Amino acid sequence: MSDAFEFGLYTFGELTPDARTGKAIGAQQRIADMLAAAKLADDAGFDVFAVGEHHRLDMAVSATPVVLAAIAATTTKIRLASAVTILSTADPVRVFEDFATVDLISGGRAEIIAGRGAFIESFPLFGYDLADYDAVFAEKLDLLLKLNAAERVTWSGRFRHALNDAPIPPRPVQGRLPIWVGTGGTKGSVERAGALGLPLALANISLPPAQLAPLAALYRETGQKAGHDGRQRKISIGTHMHVADNSQDALNTFYPHYAAYFRTHVPSHMRAQEITRADFEALAAPHGCLFVGSPQQIVDKIFYERELFGHQRFLAQIDIGGLPFAKVARVIELFATKVMPMVRQPSLRDAAAGG
Repeated sequence: MSDAFEFGLYTFGELTPDARTGKAIGAQQRIADMLAAAKLADDAGFDVFAVGEHHRLDMAVSATPVVLAAIAATTTKIRLASAVTILSTADPVRVFEDFATVDLISGGRAEIIAGRGAFIESFPLFGYDLADYDAVFAEKLDLLLKLNAAERVTWSGRFRHALNDAPIPPRPVQGRLPIWVGTGGTKGSVERAGALGLPLALANISLPPAQLAPLAALYRETGQKAGHDGRQRKISIGTHMHVADNSQDALNTFYPHYAAYFRTHVPSHMRAQEITRADFEALAAPHGCLFVGSPQQIVDKIFYERELFGHQRFLAQIDIGGLPFAKVARVIELFATKVMPMVRQPSLRDAAAGG
């Protein structure tokens, strides 16, 4: 694995009540902790920090570009992305202008991960019909790509009024913003990313990685058939993660927060039942999707998934379920010092195994 492999963190800023007191951290403190985590990640050498978008009282972030701009002001190197921008219910012009502004503030570090959204609360909030779930995303993605490509745009569609030689300011430092297609594994979204020659951000928080591996092959095959340069066909894999000095500490610490996260924030129709300790440990097994364990176990699982997906970026959500900030900071430290060097320099991993 080359040095080009990227490591990142993502957060939704959820507000999970403490299991003992029933009280959740306030939104102001939650955002302050997110900014502090991003600064730690930047200092530690992470490549990407991504922030989600939700329009719910149990989530602290609805205005992702505002949070990313605040992070941009206190960091110097780390790339800043959405995770995801719910493009279906947003105005692509405003999305482009906001992220181009973040790009200017950050000196060319902004990215957009555009998705349809697993949560649907933004549809009624902004006056969209769920019957148009896929069609509105496809149209708005088309417009966003055109806005990214030119300073003036002429365009017409079904869900937004037409543009006639409209100026699109400001222009980003990068010239064009990196735009990824984000999905939880929908075949149509994977094919869309491949056909458009866009990088693919694949989130997996529930399925065995081997079960999703064919989607990576489908993505590359679709992109090749569409004639896109292979260098454009990038894949990011996102998941949940907790690292501790040993596996039992990692499992014991993370499980109550992990279970609370799904109990509190995931709609009942999206989960079959309460996540038991047995469910949790099955997901955290060597061939499961959940990254929980010692640094060596995390290294091994990254290499395992690399064989399956051939991806270029690993994104982890570590601050879920009300995990205290001190423990979030410790995960960042352990991952940066014990995991990233072993993955980026396989010779170190081989030497450790031999010793």
